[in-house]
Amino acid sequence: MPDFRKALSLGRILYFDGAMGTMLQARGLLPGQNPEMFGLHNPGIIEQVHREYLEGGADVLTTNTFGGNRFKLPADADPVEVNRTAAAMARAAAGDRGFVAGSVGPTGKMVLPLGRVTFREMVDVFKEQIRGLVQGGADLILGETHYDLAEARAVVLAAREVCDLPVGISMTFESGVSLTGTTPLTFVDTMQNMGVDLVATNCSAGPEQLLDVVRAMGERLETPLLVEPNAGLPELENGRTVFKLKPGPFAEQTSAFPELGATCLGGCCGTSPDHIRALRTACADKVPAAPASDALPCLVLTSRTRSVPVGFHVPTRIIGERINPTGKKDLIAQLQEGRIDRALELAAEQVEAGAAILDVNVGAPMADEQQLLPDLVRSLISRVHTPLCLDTSDEQAMKAALDAYPGSPLVNSISGEPGKMETFGPLCRDYGAPFILLPLKGRRLPVTAAERLVIIEELLEEADRLSIPRRLILVDALALTVSSKPRAAAACLEVIAECRRQWGVTTTMGLSNISFGLPARELLNGHFLSMCMAAGMGAVIANPNTESIQEALLTSEVLLGRDPQAESFINRFSGWTASRTTSTVEGGSSGRDDSGAVSRVHAAVVKGLKEKITGLLQEELDAGKEPFDLVDGELIPAISEVGEKYERKEYFLPQLLLSAETMQIGFELLKPLLEKDGAKARVTVVMATVEGDIHDIGKNIVCLMLRNYGFEVVDLGKDVPAKTIVDAVQEHNAPLVGLSALMTTTMTRMEDTVSLLAERNINCRVMVGGAVVTEEFARRIGADGYSRDAVEAVKLAQRLCGLVETR
Repeated sequence: MPDFRKALSLGRILYFDGAMGTMLQARGLLPGQNPEMFGLHNPGIIEQVHREYLEGGADVLTTNTFGGNRFKLPADADPVEVNRTAAAMARAAAGDRGFVAGSVGPTGKMVLPLGRVTFREMVDVFKEQIRGLVQGGADLILGETHYDLAEARAVVLAAREVCDLPVGISMTFESGVSLTGTTPLTFVDTMQNMGVDLVATNCSAGPEQLLDVVRAMGERLETPLLVEPNAGLPELENGRTVFKLKPGPFAEQTSAFPELGATCLGGCCGTSPDHIRALRTACADKVPAAPASDALPCLVLTSRTRSVPVGFHVPTRIIGERINPTGKKDLIAQLQEGRIDRALELAAEQVEAGAAILDVNVGAPMADEQQLLPDLVRSLISRVHTPLCLDTSDEQAMKAALDAYPGSPLVNSISGEPGKMETFGPLCRDYGAPFILLPLKGRRLPVTAAERLVIIEELLEEADRLSIPRRLILVDALALTVSSKPRAAAACLEVIAECRRQWGVTTTMGLSNISFGLPARELLNGHFLSMCMAAGMGAVIANPNTESIQEALLTSEVLLGRDPQAESFINRFSGWTASRTTSTVEGGSSGRDDSGAVSRVHAAVVKGLKEKITGLLQEELDAGKEPFDLVDGELIPAISEVGEKYERKEYFLPQLLLSAETMQIGFELLKPLLEKDGAKARVTVVMATVEGDIHDIGKNIVCLMLRNYGFEVVDLGKDVPAKTIVDAVQEHNAPLVGLSALMTTTMTRMEDTVSLLAERNINCRVMVGGAVVTEEFARRIGADGYSRDAVEAVKLAQRLCGLVETR
């Protein structure tokens, strides 16, 4: 015989056996007696039942181990031995004529927070049972009659940790859902994410009642399907439960399932070898229908009770970004205390606002992620149905959160950082957790679309080598700010389109990054979102409470034909009325007139006329102006005015950068003359983005501004270890070091530098900054100051170095 996986692929119907319990009751099993122990004491009866099913036409015999786990067996029974013996009985009966399915039923316990058993304890219980089934000769592991998604996941994980046998999981449904609220489609989505070989439904109803369950499964079914109905609905007769559907009608009704995609058929309660024989005859000419795959989503996220497909033919999903400590002092304070009240409030607010997925990040400084993340996950799954996005770079915290989660969460994220795919990739594969693929590799930020696409292709190939299916991959298009990189939006759009064209994968991004440093950010974000949706982006990380995001999302869905009859749009905007708006554009950007009150050099810096600054300075030098006077009297006052405009929100990041570059060009012209004339010593500042962080836009701007104010800047770049930073401080005898971090996972490395400076007894002040850094954090790690932007950083540096600010 071929192995079971090959048999599944042959395109013919495979027949499983029928009930074991009712067969044993007819042969002496007493009410309340343990079937597994009965089988151990009566091996001849068990083997005879198996042989009868084999003669009746069954291709697969199911072991008498439905309750063969530690929680259900007598206390003195060895689960491994019980299952090994039972599997060996089925193996002996099947010989080389049939397959043996190792039956793994529910434990009768519930996983936290519904019960008291941890997910890992549940996995360990199933591992004992499966170990015995493998030793006894099972060809596949079959989880049967499960009613909770968390427990079903535990069976799959246990099987994967014990063996490489095929795995099938069957769930039972009543009134369209499982006991704990899982729909047939959500069950299928979750199991397919986990890569099981067989999905199934059994028990609870007869063939006619299972039709709706199987139809619901078929919407996204890509995996072989097993259907095992009861012999009709149960009836109570003389105090006993009986099933009265005879073999002929049972076979006729069950024969409808191959047309709905079922590739495997069998029976559950009340069925017998005669039912299987009749079924095989009724389906002799039937061929399983191929699953429909025309408009399947790229990936599906699930909670215990809900599926959220993401792809090209479904609405773009908002990943709510607000459960993140960045910029939230109240959330940081609570997480540091081990509390999650504010996080739960943010979750409820975002779900109410329309978030389809919730990003969950507890990476506050000095917070215990390994405890907090799974605790928050368990609390959230008790309160919201929305799938979660687990956001941490801590491997142990991620494992604990995946154990706590009962469905298929999104993992944020896997980059090209060495070892990242090898560590997190198999974890996502085995738990069936889709992940965000982040195109970052090495220390250089990929600015162009071409650079990102090369990295994406390399990471996809690496995922292929690890047997990670594309259905688990969501690519981050990597939005950078257009205020410093004018082609940033165009690069994202190209990445989105190429990911769809080349690899059939959809994309996401942190939307608000695109507008950093600009006015009317919501306006930019909304329009850019519409462009990305048209290009094929499937999800966006954003604040769902932002009106412009909701407007862009809903209007775009109508225009893209993904909101039938504009239902969602009408529900949201039926009472909308147009408003008249006016706008004004200021004339001169310098705030000065052309009367000559300000020199042309000063005005050139304020207006960012970098192509004219050298000519203007040269004219001043030719007219006899001293280099020092030009610096102190023209350049410094001009860049100070720019800083003031930036603080008043009259200027934004593009203007600040342009003026700073103009100033730097001018200074480079004057620098040789200043040195020749004996320029005063410049204060040295060592600047670095800390280890593990490759974001350096903010740090680069600070370096530029510091140089413009006369500081000697030693820029060590990004991803710099503490030792390298402190060595540079000693080498350059620098009185000040500036540290930058953009991520909660790397900001803690700032403390490494502070500690090492103290350890070496070096008298050097430390200033810190970055999007995730706060003044409170700076104090806690012992830094001397915190700045929120480049202008404030210059003022802070001047104070820390005892300099008098020039006006």
